[in-house]
Amino acid sequence: MTRDRHGQVMTDTGAAAVRHYEQALEELLFFREEVTGQAAAVLEASPRSVMGHVLKAYLGLLGTEEKDAARAAEAFGVFRREVPADGLTGRERMHIEAAASWLAGDMHRAGRVLGELVVAHPQDVLALAVGHQIDFFTGDAVLLRDRIGGALAAWDRDDPHYGLLQGMYAFGLEEAGHYTLAEQVGLEAVERNARDVWGIHAVVHAYEMQGRHEDGIGYLDARRQAWSSGNYLRVHNWWHYALYLLQTGNTGRVLDVYDAALHHEGSAGAAMELLDASALLWRLYLAGTDTGGRWEVLARAWARRRDGPHYAFNDVHAVMAYVGAGRLGDAERLIGAREAWLGEAGAGVSNTAMTARIGLPVCRALVAYGQRRYAEAVGLLLPVRRCLQEFGGSHAQRDALHRTLVEAALRAGQDDLGRTLLSERLSLRSRCPYSQQAWARLGVRGGRGPGG
Repeated sequence: MTRDRHGQVMTDTGAAAVRHYEQALEELLFFREEVTGQAAAVLEASPRSVMGHVLKAYLGLLGTEEKDAARAAEAFGVFRREVPADGLTGRERMHIEAAASWLAGDMHRAGRVLGELVVAHPQDVLALAVGHQIDFFTGDAVLLRDRIGGALAAWDRDDPHYGLLQGMYAFGLEEAGHYTLAEQVGLEAVERNARDVWGIHAVVHAYEMQGRHEDGIGYLDARRQAWSSGNYLRVHNWWHYALYLLQTGNTGRVLDVYDAALHHEGSAGAAMELLDASALLWRLYLAGTDTGGRWEVLARAWARRRDGPHYAFNDVHAVMAYVGAGRLGDAERLIGAREAWLGEAGAGVSNTAMTARIGLPVCRALVAYGQRRYAEAVGLLLPVRRCLQEFGGSHAQRDALHRTLVEAALRAGQDDLGRTLLSERLSLRSRCPYSQQAWARLGVRGGRGPGG
């Protein structure tokens, strides 16, 4: 009977396949592109490997790519028909249940099953890593923190993966509002593994939420070799770098970063990279900054994808690009397609509620903003502003939508609402140049907000 390095049984998985599986987990935790090859090698060595098929299914889902998920669902269905569940371990059956749930569209159920799994098997690093990403995709800050925190005590601090778990935990701490502790844990994680790009990313988020933009630039500059190439998170961390530059007023350099790293002719066109490009250009759009022809190029990239109703968070960023490019017909067609889909969608699909409750109102608000119907944009965004997390993303990502609400309120002449929204922002993050500048536009002496 073959086991992994933590003693967990690997059904129908030979010793060579286990080695590839362990290496695949290593690549996954470091967000390295080699994870795909190592996962394939597991099944080449042991075609009926249960955890090999589970891993392959998860990899088809983690990129939020509709076509990848469809291929993964087909392959996983074949595996389940050919491999009976009777002889599998309880842990493997739970992984199969989690993967099958997510492939069927129920991210929330998949996350719950993985949560139950790690109570019994807290050293199952795949369950922790995938569950952590599900918590991110569903915007559950408490679970981002506690899923990892609840397992840490079962790990030896000398285990080579312990620091990588700390990187995950640091991000959960940040999203749950524990910024100082998130920074501390994240710094320790990166000290253990200099190329822990998720740990670096957690520290970067902690600096962002504290308004420490110069510290963030310095931190990323000092570690650029570790994060800027050879991993799936490189574009996203460049996005954070550009956000820091934007906050320090260096707009020209922001566009240089956009052109070099976020979107250019050689970009892969992956949803997670395109949404970063949209989110950055949208902030510039709100500020009235001329971005040349970049919006049109980005909108064409989104249109080429021909995405169906897979993940509402992606839809919102596609609509940003369409509005920014003045392609309002494309935005309206996407909205209409999602409205039609909601009439047909079955129960148990997480994206149904995400689209109905958050995605569609936000998409409509973006279109209204682009058409200068600012009061309408306020009316659409205001009721959902406290539940935007339900369709995923981080505080830093969703801030583009909070800024859209502020701008719409100010442009609609709703100064009392604008003052309230800015007071909320400045009371939490006094070192936010955008909020201070917007406050100054309301005519407050010196542009200083509460406690500023």
